[in-house]
Amino acid sequence: MTRSYRLKRRAEDQAQTRQRIVEATIALHQAKGVAATSVNDIAARAGVGKATVYRHFPDDMTLLRACSGQYFHRHPFPDPEAWRAIAGARDRLRLGLRQTYAYHRETEAMVGRVLPEVGDGPVAAPYHAHWQRAAEILAEAWPEAARTDPTLMAALKLALDLGSWQLLVRDHGLTDAAAAELMLRLFPAG
Repeated sequence: MTRSYRLKRRAEDQAQTRQRIVEATIALHQAKGVAATSVNDIAARAGVGKATVYRHFPDDMTLLRACSGQYFHRHPFPDPEAWRAIAGARDRLRLGLRQTYAYHRETEAMVGRVLPEVGDGPVAAPYHAHWQRAAEILAEAWPEAARTDPTLMAALKLALDLGSWQLLVRDHGLTDAAAAELMLRLFPAG
């Protein structure tokens, strides 16, 4: 009975240590970026030794995946499947943009700092796949002739992009709603 209790307690302690490391890494990546965050920084913030960080996360990719999984679990993407309930193309796009821009506002500090560093690598693949799928769902609302025009998908990706939102809201002072309405002007009636 005592051995079972000790093993359970040890597993709980390890899980808590792992979680502290992930939390420390997320905070550091958001504050100063991936490249500027060292294992020493992570260990100090988590209150563990450098060896403990490596014991839980033997390489950078393992740690990055754990952090991105945790972060996106806490900050779930808008659900483009729900947008399908809106039949009109421009109305669907308006809803999609409003939800997307609210998401960008919520996650800008982290995503805006980390995404340029990780680019199209494996850690960012789920992020990019989500926005690709969102654009496809938005495009479905347009008539077939519009969907075969490659400029529709290009415009949808531009409208959903974090950088586009930052340009309109951060650089030019638009509200999220005004930015969405401006983007809507790029699209034909659907």
